Amino acid sequence: KEYEPYAKQIFGNTPEMIEFYSKRLNYDYPWQKYAQIVGRDYVSGAMENTTTVLHQESAYQKPDDLADENKWEDVIAHELFHHWFGDLVTAESWSNLTVNESFADYSEYLWNEYKYGKDEADYKRLKSIRNSKADPRNFTKDLVRFNYNDREDMFDGVSYNKGGAILHMLRKYLGDDAFFAGLTDYLKTNEYGTGEVHQLRLSLEKVSGKDLNWFFNQWYFGSGYPKLEVSSTYDAVKKQVTVSVAQTQEAKFEFPIAIDVLESGKLSRKNVWVTANSKNDFVFDAVKNPELINANADGVLVCDIKQDKTPEQLYLQYTNSKDLYSKYTAIEESKESVGKNPFATKTVLAALKDSFYRNRLEALASIPEDAKDFLAEVEKLAQNDPKTLVKGEAIGVLAKTKDAKYLPLFEKGMQITSSSVKGNSLAGIANLAPEKVATYAEKVNLENASEGLITTLLPIIVKNKITSQMPSISQVVAFYPFIAFQDPKLAQPAEEGFNWIMTSDNLKAVENITKILGQAKSQIGDNPQVKMMIVQMLKGGLEKKMKMFRENPDNYSLNRQVELINKAINNYSN
Repeated sequence: KEYEPYAKQIFGNTPEMIEFYSKRLNYDYPWQKYAQIVGRDYVSGAMENTTTVLHQESAYQKPDDLADENKWEDVIAHELFHHWFGDLVTAESWSNLTVNESFADYSEYLWNEYKYGKDEADYKRLKSIRNSKADPRNFTKDLVRFNYNDREDMFDGVSYNKGGAILHMLRKYLGDDAFFAGLTDYLKTNEYGTGEVHQLRLSLEKVSGKDLNWFFNQWYFGSGYPKLEVSSTYDAVKKQVTVSVAQTQEAKFEFPIAIDVLESGKLSRKNVWVTANSKNDFVFDAVKNPELINANADGVLVCDIKQDKTPEQLYLQYTNSKDLYSKYTAIEESKESVGKNPFATKTVLAALKDSFYRNRLEALASIPEDAKDFLAEVEKLAQNDPKTLVKGEAIGVLAKTKDAKYLPLFEKGMQITSSSVKGNSLAGIANLAPEKVATYAEKVNLENASEGLITTLLPIIVKNKITSQMPSISQVVAFYPFIAFQDPKLAQPAEEGFNWIMTSDNLKAVENITKILGQAKSQIGDNPQVKMMIVQMLKGGLEKKMKMFRENPDNYSLNRQVELINKAINNYSN
């Protein structure tokens, strides 16, 4: 009941989503009603039951969280879109799950593009593709998979993330008119029945008049993606630059790609076609050697690119590009040289003033510990940025300076409606006035805080035994055996935090630990040593819980915690 006042803030965009998708697909919402329920102990994200979607408790957010961003809005959009792709037309077979899940994944892009702008959509697409690539096993999986060990194996970063990105490539190749008209034809042709990828291809070919077998054969019925090495040479006599695009993966692809050429301060885009050969050369006229060659400038192609760029070229890429992908990656790639190279420093300083808040956030994350050159701009963001996420991260940078002059700013931050601002302000107060931490900590909801912020606050929470924050530290302490390899200083408070949870009667904290370990299993793969360490950790926790349970056998909470830990142990033991 405590979330009832915030239901409209969480789910309030749903009517607009229904209208938007109905118009975008030229197919009205096909069911008689639409309801959404948040279910207790539901662990599968959300489920698109026709007319009544079930969400897990992660949907719950309070004003401090919602002031930063509604982290569940993409899921809300995803499940709604399934009412066309998944419910109206259902996958003909488990092998063709892509006609359900890839479309629902891409619907998140469509909603963000419409509601919050192309940069927001492109940013989330970039992160989504990276999440898919993070699991190396995904490289060898076809999108349409006729062989799989278990039905659950199909719910992965290929069926979702990569499939959504492939639809975006298809949209860019066909153009919006043909792409969306093709989707409408697919829905109307197969409505209230089943569909498979070949039927999708036929609808898109029917509308566009283009043969798409080449695209579907390599992206739907094949695996992997291009791994490119890009280089250039300039011929001063012919006044031409040759851009070489080499594919280093075994199975070669053919694809269009956007290459930006910056010459004499003027940027021009070259849209070229790469054939399925090991190397393609493209020759462009150029009065002088271009200052920058930037391949896959719009970020549309799913690929890996190796292209050497100097800090000066990255600065030119950031200042001249219009696409989020090029600007964001320029900031990222400048990070290692900030403070060492003036152009890298200029890139990050410029990005602190970027009109798009995600770029400002990445710039803040690129600031080194010795932040003197950046403090003036960071102070402006900490005081005045319209986005609370940026304001909070800026306060986090100032907190690391441990400068007492910022204490009033941190204390003021504790009064602002924002989990990010409050959390980072608390970190600053902990450095300067630790005696005030216990009082302030009760005012912060860190349940949806970033891992970085939780890591910063973990020693403070554990040392002061701030019980209300016990569930929030779960995402870090769940992996305490491995933290020593990354951050030795954090190893002890992380282990103490885990043991603190296991000797308490905090069901929510144990639920969080077992849930995050369950989600991590697919990324861990078949590493027996890692699995063994996790099992041993859980068994140690179980022993503590069993001792408490034997002393109080009628305690439902302890009984439930024992069940959850046993289930997690079995999950990793099998």
